Amino acid sequence: MNTRRNALHVMAAALAAVPLGALAQADYPNKPVRYIVPFAAGGLTDVMARLVGQKLTEPLKQPVVIDNKPGANANLGADMAAKSAADGYTWLAITLTHAVNQSLFPGLPYSLEKSLTPVAHLATSPLVLVVNASNPARNLQEFLAQAKAKSLNGGSSGNGTPPHLGLELLALNAKIDVQHVPYKGGAPSLNDLLGSQLDFIVSNLPESLPYIKGGKLRALAVTSVKRHALLPDVPTFSEAGLAGMEIENWTGLVMPAGTPKSIVDRVAAEAIKAVKLSDVSERVAGMGFTPTGMGPNEFGAVIQKDVARWREIVKERNIKAN
Repeated sequence: MNTRRNALHVMAAALAAVPLGALAQADYPNKPVRYIVPFAAGGLTDVMARLVGQKLTEPLKQPVVIDNKPGANANLGADMAAKSAADGYTWLAITLTHAVNQSLFPGLPYSLEKSLTPVAHLATSPLVLVVNASNPARNLQEFLAQAKAKSLNGGSSGNGTPPHLGLELLALNAKIDVQHVPYKGGAPSLNDLLGSQLDFIVSNLPESLPYIKGGKLRALAVTSVKRHALLPDVPTFSEAGLAGMEIENWTGLVMPAGTPKSIVDRVAAEAIKAVKLSDVSERVAGMGFTPTGMGPNEFGAVIQKDVARWREIVKERNIKAN
């Protein structure tokens, strides 16, 4: 009896010596995970988050619940995540937009690089310069000739979004005058381009791809380093004669800063496995994404690079949030 009592005492002492945080990490996860998507349901980031979240439910043995929190140029949901407990139960989907927001909104209540920790870079997609199929411009040079003859109206999915950045970079590098027309999302801007109320959009490829394939829009150039597999006949901007237009929109997963490394590494490993599964990679590739699957360090380097790059462009072009 004494032997058993002594053993129990030893076990209790051993457990008491283990930090509660370490026990929680070993048991992670023991409840559902909240995956905040700071964009509306049905958008590109939302689709990627749902695909990955669904795949991670099985290895983590807990539901991954998508929580759409759009607003304030994707800053509302990001701030909520940044202020959440650093226990691994709050995830956040981010995109290139969040890197740009760091300079576009000087008074942000959170820092992308200090308040959040990178987990996994999931996928990228280029932008594509599109015009209405009725536009006589058949290539980039003919389009630029139009733009130099008169000021053109270019739409975007909103101030500070990748399509807006693509428009500003195009104006900067081609030395043309364009009038930016922001919309509340990619769909309404594309609708006005289809209706000839706009002259062009430097669009997210997954958003405009169906209209390009359907012959309603004409793609003139893509912002990727190489031609895109789904648009093999469309040149890169560099091939078409305009350098400096390389832009890759991306989507990834982050957690609040201070989340234990063991949890970050585990979720990163599972997320990378998920985007490399054939059913996931084939589906997202068909939408215009390229699955990447980078871990925390590589993803952190991407964030740091894009924050610095777009800070300079926002300043030079005097891009405003409103």
